Amino acid sequence: MEIIIEGKKSHAATGGRKGKDDEPAVVFIHGAGMDRTAWQLQSRNVAHNGCRVFAVDLPGHGRSEGPPLKSIAEMADWVALFMDASETESAIIVGHSMGALIGLEVAARHPLKVNKLVLIGISEKMPVHPDLLATAKANQPLGPELVVFWGLGSNSQIGGHRQPGLWVQGASITLLMLSKSGVLGSDLAASNSYQDGLKAAEKILCPVKMILSENDKMTPLKSGVKLGQAIANVGVDIIPNCGHMIMLERSEEVYKSMKGFVF
Repeated sequence: MEIIIEGKKSHAATGGRKGKDDEPAVVFIHGAGMDRTAWQLQSRNVAHNGCRVFAVDLPGHGRSEGPPLKSIAEMADWVALFMDASETESAIIVGHSMGALIGLEVAARHPLKVNKLVLIGISEKMPVHPDLLATAKANQPLGPELVVFWGLGSNSQIGGHRQPGLWVQGASITLLMLSKSGVLGSDLAASNSYQDGLKAAEKILCPVKMILSENDKMTPLKSGVKLGQAIANVGVDIIPNCGHMIMLERSEEVYKSMKGFVF
């Protein structure tokens, strides 16, 4: 679907199904340098279980017009604008990595818009290695390669895709390489600069499900657990033998974790 937000075309995928107005809405928010396609499996599963799905392309990503927004706070306010423009009064927000930070901020800044919150691959802060920031800012191919090298668990480095013949590592690099010039660098800089995770967490009143992974190098498990301790109403699922790209590496486990909470 396509809507206009502040004069720019904005796009979201619906999971292959047009939801009904009386169904619960679920907004999926992708991570740095990615787009709506990171949620292909989860968005379709949720949509076909009786939910209205909006897997958004953030500004400058996928089919949404840019430029990319510079801060997590700006992105959170954009999500609120998207909900208004799509006539979505409130929703379940699902976010991964940078998208999880955005979801956290949406719930803190616009609490009436968030019924439930799913935070995947998140920590109280997301510092980005200076070498990765530099190469991503320079639009060098090494940027996506480093994200995937640090972001995937060891099993997914050599295979592990749900569809035979496909490769998680190769598919992830391709997705990041398809992003527009400057997008990955801008997103990583926004994530690196965000310092308000604990402050936002303390404001969250809605039910929260955190999906964390045992071997996450980019948002370490202990930091994600610490963030969860600041949230009043939270449940935590830990996926073993998995890296940061949880919904790509362990799509079935993520689906099972969401089932019963989201729908």
